[in-house]
Amino acid sequence: MFYEYWLASLKPLSARKKRMLRDAYGSARAVYYIEETRLDQEIYLTDRDRRVLQTGRDSRNQEEFLRGLKESWEKLQESGIRLILYDDPAYPSRLSRIPDPPYAIYVRGELPPENQPAVAIVGARKCTPYGEEMALEYAETLAGAGVAVISGMARGIDGAGHRGALNAGGKTYGVLGCGVDVCYPREHIGLYMDILKNGGLIAERAPGEPPLPAYFPERNRIISGLSDVILIMEAKEKSGSLITADQALEQGKDVYALPGPADSALSQGCHRLIRQGAGILLSPEDLLEELGIDRIHLLKKSDRNKKMLESPEHMVYSCLGLFPKSTGTIIEETGFSPQKVMEALVSLVLEGYAREVSKNHYVRAGKSSGEKA
Repeated sequence: MFYEYWLASLKPLSARKKRMLRDAYGSARAVYYIEETRLDQEIYLTDRDRRVLQTGRDSRNQEEFLRGLKESWEKLQESGIRLILYDDPAYPSRLSRIPDPPYAIYVRGELPPENQPAVAIVGARKCTPYGEEMALEYAETLAGAGVAVISGMARGIDGAGHRGALNAGGKTYGVLGCGVDVCYPREHIGLYMDILKNGGLIAERAPGEPPLPAYFPERNRIISGLSDVILIMEAKEKSGSLITADQALEQGKDVYALPGPADSALSQGCHRLIRQGAGILLSPEDLLEELGIDRIHLLKKSDRNKKMLESPEHMVYSCLGLFPKSTGTIIEETGFSPQKVMEALVSLVLEGYAREVSKNHYVRAGKSSGEKA
């Protein structure tokens, strides 16, 4: 199996050509021992491909090279990372049906169950409070209804989607643009560990690989490939989220987009998708209905959605929304004294019901928003 590990890790040979070689020669071991004269006969290989295959096996000290390869493979197994090839029965069937499936994937934790609906939640890294709150809300509702939530573990919308699913006690899966043993961004280490306990982490790149820009478009096709439906929560006119949407459409998947303020740059990409025919996200419950998922099976919402806050906290909370509101405006709307409003806001922030997004400007927040997504 360590020969399979060798071929899976070989770069920059494409996944398609790896599959073609393995199908032609029967095993990665046979590919490893191909003679140069045979390589020259494979017309689908470029000169660069042949050089990659030749330099990817140290012919000068082959015994030492193979010993090191075997040791690396054994360490990988000891770490709990699985290597799943494209022809393995455990390989996700959704992923196998996309135009360019990975030759192999590395997995820590679980894979999304085949019989469970899966939805991707993706969007801007530098999202607005509105986008973050909507990602949390959709993820919580979907996961609470038994839907697997898939995303890329990036800052912003991705992190909020994962955290929302975890808050609902559901399953979530992170697809990484680096090795599956690398936590990126580093500040998501808590989220990384929580996903391992309640889902899994998936990567096409070999363990130890750093997050390089070229890896993320490749990662995006896996996010959409593992999902039945893709939700774009916020996106600029040109963004990685729109690449994911394009790949999803090529894969025959349904794409939904969240409408936002007309003057928000982070909603322009979503509005363009809607103009081109994407579904419109109106509410998580409407989406569940469109997906044919019975609301009766929804898990109980967290206490924060049922708790009625005592006055004056309740009055102040009712004034807050998803867009920042100044303390002056809140004072006008509630009729409370500045001191009473500030006391209520401090209490709401401490309880996780509100968040200060800039000096003296507050938004409504779920308890989950107090945690770093």
